[in-house]
Amino acid sequence: MSSAMPVTDQNFETEVLQGPVPVVVDFWAEWCGPCKFVAPVLDELAVEYDGRVKVTKLNVDENPSMSARFQVRSIPTILFFKDGEMVDQVIGAASKADLKKRFEAAL
Repeated sequence: MSSAMPVTDQNFETEVLQGPVPVVVDFWAEWCGPCKFVAPVLDELAVEYDGRVKVTKLNVDENPSMSARFQVRSIPTILFFKDGEMVDQVIGAASKADLKKRFEAAL
């Protein structure tokens, strides 16, 4: 069973930007209430899209470089990458239906 994989400033390039499939990155923090709402939804989608879309999560408190690089100012922020380029973003908590549409669009 697959769920969102943690990524860091150190492995972001390899795991996200050089991936063979679209990658979703959940920028989150331990203290963020809406982040806790989105996390299980992303875990469900990680299972549904296993092998087609890679779902990752980046703790903004522990990984400030990537948060700054992509100008993440509020969390949760969910960024969608395809072929190393950011193709979509969601700021704030989103419904499973909305996220699923964006997963499909990233494919």
